[in-house]
Amino acid sequence: MTDSRSVRAVLFTSLLLFAPLFGTACLDQESVYGDDRPAGEPPVASGGMLGYVDQVAGQTVCGNCHAQPQAQWSGTKHAGAWESLQESGHAQEFCEGCHSVSELGNAATEPSGYTSTGDSRYLDVQCESCHGAGAEHAADPQAIQPTPSISVFAADGTTYQNCAECHNGTHHPFVEQWSLSGHSQVIGFAAERAECAGCHRGQATLLEWGVRSDYVERDSEEPLPVVCSVCHSAHDATFAGQLRFPVETTSIGLHLCARCHNRRPIPDPNSSHGLAPHSPESELIKGEAGWFPPGSGIAPGAIITSHGSDANPTLCARCHVEPFTVTNPETGDFEFQAVGHTFQAIPCLDENGIPSGATDCGTELADRSWSGCAGECHGSAEQAQGLLTFKVNQVEPLTEELIALLEIVDPNLDEEGGEIDPTDPSFTVAEGAFFNYNLATHGGDVKGSAIHNPRLIPALLEASIEAVEDEYEVALP
Repeated sequence: MTDSRSVRAVLFTSLLLFAPLFGTACLDQESVYGDDRPAGEPPVASGGMLGYVDQVAGQTVCGNCHAQPQAQWSGTKHAGAWESLQESGHAQEFCEGCHSVSELGNAATEPSGYTSTGDSRYLDVQCESCHGAGAEHAADPQAIQPTPSISVFAADGTTYQNCAECHNGTHHPFVEQWSLSGHSQVIGFAAERAECAGCHRGQATLLEWGVRSDYVERDSEEPLPVVCSVCHSAHDATFAGQLRFPVETTSIGLHLCARCHNRRPIPDPNSSHGLAPHSPESELIKGEAGWFPPGSGIAPGAIITSHGSDANPTLCARCHVEPFTVTNPETGDFEFQAVGHTFQAIPCLDENGIPSGATDCGTELADRSWSGCAGECHGSAEQAQGLLTFKVNQVEPLTEELIALLEIVDPNLDEEGGEIDPTDPSFTVAEGAFFNYNLATHGGDVKGSAIHNPRLIPALLEASIEAVEDEYEVALP
C-alpha cells in the first residue's frame, strides 16, 4: 500500500512550482476554504481554525499560500497523525486532540478545531496545531502573523505548552524526561557569554545552526534552554526523528550531539580554563581527546573502541537515547515507556524502575537501567555492569596515583604559581598530565571516561604517570 504521506509529498513538491502564484493569488480569491465562505470566515465554533481545504490530497488552507512549508510538513509524521492513531490498535477519544488540529500545541485556551467541531477537516497535526488559528491571518495576512512559541513551559514554569502539551504522559514522556536532563537547564553566565551561547542559549544555538524562522522567543532577552525545537524541526523530516542534523552517522563533523559535545577535548594554554576539558565526549569516543605525552607511542585517533567505530553507527545516540518499557513485576502490566530523553546512558532508577534523573546512585544492577549497554552490544545487563566495574577498578587507581604525583610536583595544583598554572601560557608536562587527570574524572567520577573510551583513558593515565616521573624525577613512597 502506498504511504499517504508519500503521495502528499509528491503532490506538494509539484505545488512548489506554483508557489509564486499562490503568494499573491490566494490573498485575492473569494474563498480559501474550498467552499463559498469568504476569506476570514472559518467553520462555526472552530476557534478560528481553518484546517484542510482538500483532506484527500492533504492540502491545508495555509498551504494555499505557504506551499514550501506545506510540502516539507507533508513528509513528517504529523501529516499522518490521525491515520497512525487509528492503526495503532489502541485509539481512544482522549487521544484525538493530539492527533488533530485543536487547542493543544498553540496559544488557544478553549476547545478548538476538531475538539470543538468533530469536523474531519481538522484531522492530523497541521500548521495551526503549532501556529494557532489562521482565520485572522487569512483575512489580513500583513497585519496578523500567527507566530509559534517553542518554550516548553508557560510563564508559571510548570504548565506544559507547545510541543509539551502532547508529548507527555506515561506512554511518551518526552517532556518529563527532558525536564530531568541537563538540556532543560540554563546556566546563566554561559548563556550570556557570546562564546558559550551557541550551546547554552536555545536562541543562539538555532541561530548558529542557520535557523532564521520567526518564533515568539526569538528576540527575547530571557534565554531558552535546549528545548525540543532546538534539536527537532517541525517542518523537515530529512533525518530520523525530524532532527536538524543526523545521529545515524559516525562522523563527528555531521553528528547532531557532537555540535556541542566537543568544546575542549585537548589542553588550551591560552585559556584560564584550559587545563580542564569541557564537553569532550565526541572527541574522546573517537580517540582524539587528551594530552598525548611525547614519546609515549600514543597518537590522536589511534585508540578507539567499538563505541567510536562503524560498529556503533549512531555514536552517542545508541547509548544516551535508549528507550525501554517498565512493567509491573507482579502482573506484567505496562507502567511506563522510557524514551531516553534524560540522555543518560545508564540512568538511575526510582523504586518503580523509572528513570529518576539522579546521577549519584550506585552501580548495582537494580540501581540503574542497563538497556543501552546490554542486548546486541554487551549481551546481558550483568555483563554490562561487570564490564563497567572492571574498567572503573582499572582507572580509579591510576587517577589516584597520578594526582598524588602531581601534588608532589606542585602542592597547590592549579592555583596560580608552580608547574601547574592555568594563568601562565607556557605549557608544562605537569599541566598536560593534570589535563588527563581531569579528563579521566570529568563529570565527577571515572565512569563517563571509562565508558566513552575504555582503552584510551588507562593508556593516557599510564603515559602521564611515566612522563611526570621522568620529567620531575619523582616517585611515590
